[in-house]
Amino acid sequence: MLTICGGEFYRLSTWAGGLGIMTSHSGAAPEASESTRNATLERCLSVLRDAKHDSEQFAALLLVTKAVRAGDIDSRTRRRIFDAVGFTFPNRLLASRESPAGCPEHMFRGLGLTLLACFCTDPELASHSQILNKIPTFNNILASPSDPDAMSASSTIDDVYQCLGAVLGTPSGPKELVSQGTASALCQAYVNRSYGCDRALELLLGLLATAETKCWQRATPDLLAVLSRLSEQFHQAEDMTKFQLCDVLPHFVSPALLLTRDRQGSECLCNLYRGLVSILSSKLSQSQRDPALKLAACLTQACGSEWIPTERAGNKFLALLVNLACVEVRLSLEELDPADVDGKQEVVTGCYTLIELGILECMKEEKPRLREAQKMQLVRIMEEAFGAVIHYLRQVGEQKLKDPFIFASVRILGAWLAEETSSLKQEICDLLPFLIHYAEMLFQERDKARSPSQHAAELAGLGSPQGSVWPRDALRFLLPGLCHLTAEDRPREILISEGAPALLCQYFLHQWELLASDPQTSAPPDSIEISLQTTCGVFLNFVVTAPDLVRRDRCFSSLMDALLKSLPALLPQRDHLVLAANVTTLGLMMARILDTSPGLQGTPPAKNFFEAAICFLSQAHTARADPASQCLVVAVSPAYEAAWADLSELWFLGMQAFASCVPLFPWLPQTVLRSRWLDDLLRLLSQAAPVSVDFELLTALQGVLLELARASQQCREVIVLQQGKELANRYGMAALEQCLCEC
Repeated sequence: MLTICGGEFYRLSTWAGGLGIMTSHSGAAPEASESTRNATLERCLSVLRDAKHDSEQFAALLLVTKAVRAGDIDSRTRRRIFDAVGFTFPNRLLASRESPAGCPEHMFRGLGLTLLACFCTDPELASHSQILNKIPTFNNILASPSDPDAMSASSTIDDVYQCLGAVLGTPSGPKELVSQGTASALCQAYVNRSYGCDRALELLLGLLATAETKCWQRATPDLLAVLSRLSEQFHQAEDMTKFQLCDVLPHFVSPALLLTRDRQGSECLCNLYRGLVSILSSKLSQSQRDPALKLAACLTQACGSEWIPTERAGNKFLALLVNLACVEVRLSLEELDPADVDGKQEVVTGCYTLIELGILECMKEEKPRLREAQKMQLVRIMEEAFGAVIHYLRQVGEQKLKDPFIFASVRILGAWLAEETSSLKQEICDLLPFLIHYAEMLFQERDKARSPSQHAAELAGLGSPQGSVWPRDALRFLLPGLCHLTAEDRPREILISEGAPALLCQYFLHQWELLASDPQTSAPPDSIEISLQTTCGVFLNFVVTAPDLVRRDRCFSSLMDALLKSLPALLPQRDHLVLAANVTTLGLMMARILDTSPGLQGTPPAKNFFEAAICFLSQAHTARADPASQCLVVAVSPAYEAAWADLSELWFLGMQAFASCVPLFPWLPQTVLRSRWLDDLLRLLSQAAPVSVDFELLTALQGVLLELARASQQCREVIVLQQGKELANRYGMAALEQCLCEC
């Protein structure tokens, strides 16, 4: 700690004046020429180098810190000052709690901070541990009340902001600042309107830009307080401040923050909504409209449509918002030269978010916010916007394919195709070769760059502090549209000619590898499993509509081998029941076509697959007591009930496919007998009341029983021994009854 009495301070100041610069207790220094300043610095550095007492070193430091500001000296001189002083003396200044009598309060601390601010302009020094361990001191100064009129206080705070800004600019700086509580200190400085609060907001924006997730984790209440003040100001402002805040506010709207579930958050959203209504309902220039659209997109990304009130005025604004977004997309992608679109990418990407909201609202059937007339109008407007997107993508050159904006455009087009394939048919068909080429390029690039564990981590948002903003999995977003398009002749022919089946097979194998590498993966449900389910749907379309393709294209043989191995591993995991239904049905449908494949001729993988398929099909129904009739009825098993709406169609198709496989594989009836499925099925029918079995279920059950009876003498005997003829007669299964009577 440094201690200098008032009398000694006066003597040192007088001595310092003898070096060429007079100083005052206020810290002010008279103007001096550059040559005089340089000469004085040289004399001060000499004193610093040779000083034997604190008093001599302090006098020289007083001159250095008060005669020049950090920005007025070059890096060489700054380094010479540091070499002469190091961190030791500034540390002692900061540790000194009292100033000499008659001197400004915290004078020593102010001088120490001025030196540190000077040193921090050197990036190497800004990341030094001696600077980083002062972060709590910097935070305390910002959070402490100060006299805004005191020159020494404002100078000290300026130095603190300079130090924090320098630390923020270093590679490890953001992490250090967040971990030591700087986000909260900056928030408090801004909310309290302390001196330099605008600088606090500037640094806070920089910190959020580099470490958003960590900031919200450690300083949620303080950041929410800033958002509250900013949103209130946004609502009330009637000048250019309103438009300027549109650029600031998105930094404080975090998807991780559940604003709609918190009273303070809800008030913020209300103010933001009102402010945006005021802006977007007015006649605006492009420079005013674009930031407002980006803010609306940010709110939509974080809260969906919940930030917009559900009353009539809110619904009208929602329609206006989607309309404006569509107009902006058309103006940007249709009328601008492709080279000029680069400057509009950010706002157009935001408009894509708003259009996706429009798609969701137009497709919503339960508690819709839009009237049918509004929906029809928006669909027409969105169709025009997607015409512009297709127009733009058709002009994209090879050199632009890795641009994230192209990915954003393909992604939003995929969202449209998932719901609407009846419009723009010709345009979509013309674009399909580009989409397959683009998806294949990104898939191959991704496959080479990432291991399965890295990819799963990225999808779970664990690959980086902020997750993955643009996961480059274009196929994931195109799959629902491809599921529709492969059901139509012309698009399917184009997809086949462009090699889509082989690409989709590679994609399925890759996605399965991700799922299998970590069965307990916490990746979002719409990433891996949904992609696998939808890919199965696309393949089912190929199997049903183009069986010759399945026979001749080698990729389907590879897919068949993968399905044989996948189902036995998948079925025990009840959380993946819908995926198991997809794999079962696809595998059985393909087995009918590839029946001569060596891999299906009684091999262990084939037998394991069919055993797993039997397990899936046989456990779907059970006999249950009906309270009303006091009889046993056939009902969906409890394990299948929750997912039955999603898998029932697949189950019935799987039963039909299994029945078709029975005569194709001589070893299959024995597998059925070993599984006891035949016994269980006959027992179920004998226990239940016939009226409880609907026609569709009865047709499926008869199909399997009939094929087993025709293909295997042993199966036929089991059916007869268990009163199969009587059951066939009781349930009206005429074909089965005739088969059993003929034998």
